[in-house]
Parts: sequence; C-alpha cells; structure tokens
Amino acid sequence: MSATPTDTTTSDPATDPVLAAERAHLALAGDCLGQMRSAASAVVDAGVDAWASERLGAARAERLRSLAADPGVPAFFGRTDAADETFHVGRRHVRDAAGRPVVIDWRAPMSRPFYRASAADPQGLVRRRRFGFSGGELTSYEDELLGAGQEGDGTLLRQEIERPRSGPMRDIVATIQPEQDEIVRAPLAESVCVQGAPGTGKTAVGLHRAAYLLYTHGGQLARTGVLVVGPNRAFLRYIEQVLPTLGEVDVDQTTVAELTGRVPVRAQDPPEVAVLKGDARMAEVLSRALWGSIAKPTEDVLVPLAGRRWRVPVERLKRHVDDLRRRGRVPDDQQRLHHTAGRERLAMLLAEDARRQTEEAGGSPTDAETRRAARSAEVRAFCDAVWPARDAAGLVAALLSDPAVLARAARGVLTDDEQALLRRPPARSVRSTPWTAADAVLVDEAAGLLERTGGYGHVVVDEAQDLSPMQCRAVARRLAAGSLTVLGDLAQATSPWSAADWSPTLAGLGRPDTAVHPLTRGYRVPGEVLDYANRLLPAIAPGLPAATAVRRDPGSLQVRPVPDLAGPLAGVVAGLAAGPGSVGVVCADAAVPDVARLLQDAGLPAAVLADDGAAAARVAVVPATLAKGLEFDAVVVADPAAIVAAEPRGLHRLYVVLTRAVSTLVVLHRDDLPAVLSG
Repeated sequence: MSATPTDTTTSDPATDPVLAAERAHLALAGDCLGQMRSAASAVVDAGVDAWASERLGAARAERLRSLAADPGVPAFFGRTDAADETFHVGRRHVRDAAGRPVVIDWRAPMSRPFYRASAADPQGLVRRRRFGFSGGELTSYEDELLGAGQEGDGTLLRQEIERPRSGPMRDIVATIQPEQDEIVRAPLAESVCVQGAPGTGKTAVGLHRAAYLLYTHGGQLARTGVLVVGPNRAFLRYIEQVLPTLGEVDVDQTTVAELTGRVPVRAQDPPEVAVLKGDARMAEVLSRALWGSIAKPTEDVLVPLAGRRWRVPVERLKRHVDDLRRRGRVPDDQQRLHHTAGRERLAMLLAEDARRQTEEAGGSPTDAETRRAARSAEVRAFCDAVWPARDAAGLVAALLSDPAVLARAARGVLTDDEQALLRRPPARSVRSTPWTAADAVLVDEAAGLLERTGGYGHVVVDEAQDLSPMQCRAVARRLAAGSLTVLGDLAQATSPWSAADWSPTLAGLGRPDTAVHPLTRGYRVPGEVLDYANRLLPAIAPGLPAATAVRRDPGSLQVRPVPDLAGPLAGVVAGLAAGPGSVGVVCADAAVPDVARLLQDAGLPAAVLADDGAAAARVAVVPATLAKGLEFDAVVVADPAAIVAAEPRGLHRLYVVLTRAVSTLVVLHRDDLPAVLSG
C-alpha cells in the first residue's frame, strides 16, 4: 500500500478490498460491543443485602454507560501494524467472546505508538493507518509506511480537525498530536500547566488527561475523584460530552462560582472592591478575624466526672487554648488544626484533665464517661465563652460590617483606605446580606478555616489565567494531596488579577514547582485568522510566542468597515447560516439585546447564549465575556471597538473573540479598529 492516502475520491469504496475488510472488522467490533453490554445487563443480583444490591446496581449502570455506543463515530479510528501483530485503536476497549482484543483503548500503553511514531522513530511499527468516517461508517483510509520511512500527507487528519461542528465540543482522540500526547500521558503524581495558544487543543488535552488518568489509576481515583473546573456554565455545557464519549462518566464538572456557592449572590461589587476581595491578603485577614476571636481563659473550670467535680486551673486552661490556637495558624493546610476540630479538642482536653485527676485519686472512669464529661454543661459553657462556635457566612458578614472587627484583623495587612473600601452597612441578618461573587469566595475561605474541605485526587482547572488569588486558594483546598492540570493562555487573560507569567497562579494553587508546557501549534484556527489576532500580542503579551497554524484557508478572514450594523450584519449572518456548522455572533455585552433583535427581525433563528448551561443555538449571539473557551465554525465580530472599550483589559478580550473561529472570521467595524490591528 502506498503512503498516499486512499479515499473515496481515488478509489471506489464499494470495491476497495482494504476498506471492505476494515468495514467487516468494524461490524465485528459493533457485535462484540453489543455482547459486552448484554453481559453487563445480565449480571444477577444475589440478594445478599440492600447495600450490596445498591452497589451492584450502581456498578452495573456505570458499566453500561461506559459501554454505550455513539452512532456518530466508529468503534475505532486507527490501526497499528507491527512485525507480528495488528491492533485497532478506538475510544474504548472491545473484546470478543473469547476475550481477544478487537479494539484496544486509546489510553492503553500499546496504543502509544499510534500517537508518537514517526518515520524517524517508528517505535516498532511498520504501518500506521488512519480512517475517515461519516455517520459512524468508514469512508476512507490513509496508510503511512513508517518502517519504510514514509509518512502520509495528513489529509485525513486535517479533514477530521476541520470537520464542521455544531453543539458540544468533540473529543480529539483520533487527532492527538505527539506534543499533546506527552501531556495527556503525564504521570498522576505530576502536576502540569499547559500554556496553550488559541486552537492548540489545550482544553481537549486537559480532558483527555483526566480520561487517561481514570483509565490508568482507576482504583485510586475511584476513591478520591476527579474534578474539572471551568470558567462558566456555558463553557461546561460546551465540553460536557467529551469525557462520556471516552467512557468516563463519573467526573465532577463545576465552575468556581458553584464551587464557592455557600451563600446566594445577589449583588455586585465595584471593580476596585472586587479586586481587593480577591487579593491573597484577605486570607490572612480572615484567619486573624477567626483565631483572634478566641478569648483567654480567666478562671478555673469545674468538670463533672465519675460523681465528682474536678477543678481544671486557669493556667492549664490557658496552655491548652494557646497550644490549640498555634496549631490552627500553621501555614500547611494538611497539618493545620481547623477551628471546629479545635473546639472539640479543647472540650476533650478538659475531660481528659479531669480523668487524669480521677485516676490519680484511685478512680478509673470509662471512655464513655470521659466523652460525657466533654459534653457536659460546664465544659460547653467554657467553650462557648472562650472558643465560640463560628459560622463562615457570619464571620465574613461581621468582618465587613463591623469596623472594629475589620481594624483588628487587618492591622498591618490592609491600609486604612483599603479597609474603608471593604466596609459596608450591616444587614438585618446574615441571611439578608447582599452577598457578591467575591464575598462568596471569602465565605468559602472562612469555611475552609472552620473545617477541612473534601479533596480530589486530580483537579483540572481551565482558563486558570483569570483566577484571583483567593479563587486559586478555593481550588487548592479541593486538591488535598492530589495533582493538577492547569490550562490557560496568558494572552487571553481578562481579569484584573491576571499576571505576566504562570508563577503567581501556580503558587496560589499550591503547586509552585509545576512545569509549564507550551502549546503553540494551532490545529483548529486557520492561519489567516491567527495571524490577524496575533497582531495584538505585542500589546497584550509581549513575551509570549505567537501561535502558528498547521493549515491555511484563503478567504477565511474578512475585515469590513460598515457605516452601521443593521443591514450588513444580517446579510453576513444569513450567508454563513446557509452553510454547515455553527455561527457565533460576538459583540460587547451591552449590545447583545440590540444585535439579537436585529437578527431576529431579519428572520434569522438567532438566540442569545446565556450562562445557564443551556445549549447554544446554531446561530448564537454571544456576549464577549462568555466567548472564552468556546468555538464556532464561523464567527462574526460585531463592532470590535465597543468590545475593547467595555473593560480595562479590552484588547485581551478582543484577542479571545477573534480566535473563536474554526473556518471563517468576519469582522464588521463601525469605528476605527485598534491601531495594532489596523497596522
């Protein structure tokens, strides 16, 4: 077989013997997958007990979900031929009735050469075969005779990358490139940071790494879990089907707002206040406010135990309280004594003190009696006075509404002017407090001081360049002893906390030594579009290397001056909507209602993309602040000057917007373009 691609344009698929044989293997794989599902369904409940039945039912349901067939994609997308064996590579393992592999999982070690082999380093392969498909049927194939030093021209690879899409993000399992595969298969113990330029597949790489780790370390991660953190619900809706198509269904996906959603958000901070509340110094202020509320004992306590009342002198009480408070202020969260546990420990210390006195007097109180002593009215009254129980929301509400509390906690940490920014009138109650998104993060920090936050074995955090230091701490608390995959692009940083390099974010996430892996080859965005967006880089990220595209598409970029949007916008969108794939019309947030109305009045089926998790319409009007992480086959940018003017980091936002197009970008501008684009 030649290294030249063999496809339906050069060979009749009805008579090609190679394609016929591969289709027969595809049919076999489908039959075997059906048999595997039948076997999973037939697992019998032995009826040992209710708990065992429940667990068996859950395991069976999970197994059936992982074996669910996707009618839009074939069971395999590639094949590797070594000197003595051939393997078909697909999204999940498929075996026949005798246990022989019909398709091997892309995550299995023996699949690695499919992604890593080259003519210079064939890794034992004599041939690599890629398949083209449509509607779940094989339509073509391309062979690379690696043993003979021949590689294909990548026709099928480009066709799969460029295939029009609408709806959720697809997996890239058939097109993973060597530099992406290296990140995907990084060890579980290793945290990685991906600095990914637009179109380089950083989000897909992070999700595929999660799937790879779950496959490779399933037992460990089944206990500790995997968490994916995205910037908003629109983004999570876009990516939600990637992991299930790879056979992984038990992954938690959330946003930072949901992660820290301990109070209802009903208000919005002025920008300067939100910036201050996101500052890492607020963690120290909260810690001081909490631990500073512990009082110094002033008198002895009588503890009832074994029919007597035993005096615990004030000096010993002071020592107990001081020791516990010091343990609550240690910097290492894994070693820190949390406030609620400290209160419980203080009560037990008093009971144990009384127990020692009882034993010295010849008594022998039981453990149960000692625990009852720790819960006695006398001990509870002491703890309430010295180490009162605290509520996270109440702590933050008091800090922000009581100038004296704030002054004590912020002395030497925040300036007087900064304290004045934070102060607000007290609400009637904690429940009626007008909480903001930044407040919610502070409440989550306070909750982490009170009690240990449950952690995951691995956390994937996307668009991490926009996290505030306090949001980084919220993610780090969910990490426990696990590892991180950090995804982002410094050039797309639009938050006021955005840094020029990854060091502050990685330190805030608790993994300062994480290696940064750059991805600069863009696979999804045409070269003409990337070149245009890259004009902004000297102004927004001067030290960052520009992305390069693996494909060029003449005509993919149109920049058109217009006197107004009304007529030209509707005409452009109508023309794009007549073709395949999705269309995103991106504009400044304030312009969204007018743009949507304009398109709808023209008879176009346009709908506004909301941050509520609902699916995007095929023609979506997208607020610029929601565009990050999304992509559309065609993008129309309406009035870029308004996008730039809407926020302090408007040029960064425009860079995000300009790089959302997979095939076509049309820029309609009424006002002057930014100077760096005009040049």
